[in-house]
Amino acid sequence: MNLTDIKAIAFDTGGTVLDWHSGICRALQAAGERRGLKADWHAVTNDYRRRAMKGIVGQIRPAFNMDDVHREALGPALEAAGLQALTAEDRADIFNAWHQLDAWPDFAAALTRLRQRYPVVSFTMLPTALVIDVSRRNGFVWDAVISCEMGGTYKPHRDAYLTTAQWLNLAPASILMVACHNFDLDAARAAGYRTAFVARPLEWGPEGPPDPVPNPAHDIIVAGFDALAQRLEA
Repeated sequence: MNLTDIKAIAFDTGGTVLDWHSGICRALQAAGERRGLKADWHAVTNDYRRRAMKGIVGQIRPAFNMDDVHREALGPALEAAGLQALTAEDRADIFNAWHQLDAWPDFAAALTRLRQRYPVVSFTMLPTALVIDVSRRNGFVWDAVISCEMGGTYKPHRDAYLTTAQWLNLAPASILMVACHNFDLDAARAAGYRTAFVARPLEWGPEGPPDPVPNPAHDIIVAGFDALAQRLEA
């Protein structure tokens, strides 16, 4: 891989940068315990996530963003798990947990290292406000936040990647897309991007990610962000 061709790095943020499973699972469990409810909280968390992703992936100019989808998906996920007794206050606490997620421990230091050499952006299906909240919480700084809600086209639609390249004033081949999801990276590569797969084996908790094996066509495949930074600094 010719690193001199890379002019910017775009990070998927939900899952790749943020440990959504732990944060949402804790919020669900805390709400359930307040009401004397028991459940497989990991399974409930992942069902909630799947419902939310189904509601946003590939959308074109929807009249909603991912915050709306998180609100709408919560009720059916709780009902499916027999947790209808959770109150409006409980549900608000669970929803608000999305804006209070922790990043993976190895990300912040790698981000600081990479920004010394490259513009680094969050390129995400998450709402802009959510990315601002979690970035301030975790103490990291982007050169830009590009949420799919800004352009109205959600990954993995090709236009999402082309619009981001246009806004960065770069050819797609000059952008390295970083994610732990093949569907995102495969779509980015098809739009002309270079791609880097960073493994996040705990993204879905004990269940493990649904697509853990990286496509060997990716330009970089690493186990963590420190290794990614080392590769890009070499």
